Amino acid sequence: MEVNCVEVPKGKVVEVSGRLDTLTASGFESSALALLGEGVGAMVIDLSELEYISSAGLRSILAVAKKASTDGTTVSLCAMKGVVEEVFSISGFDSFLPVYSTRDEALEAM
Repeated sequence: MEVNCVEVPKGKVVEVSGRLDTLTASGFESSALALLGEGVGAMVIDLSELEYISSAGLRSILAVAKKASTDGTTVSLCAMKGVVEEVFSISGFDSFLPVYSTRDEALEAM
């Protein structure tokens, strides 16, 4: 798994690629929480290059979203596809986190 951060005018885009599972979830969570500690206005998590997500990966995204909400930061997800999109739908995460089809849509909503 790789995590890359891109600054945008209203916050940050966190690009996640590879697999977000038991072995990589804590690394993602640490990276995203560190960004929140910098006082990000809004965060978009771009999952366009994510191939797989496990329950540990879901938990790490939930932990980031919970921390963000206590800080007044919005977190949204974008560009999910395939198995990743299916996992989010089945888990119900897409019912309480804003999900956008494209990165551009997510950036417009920031």
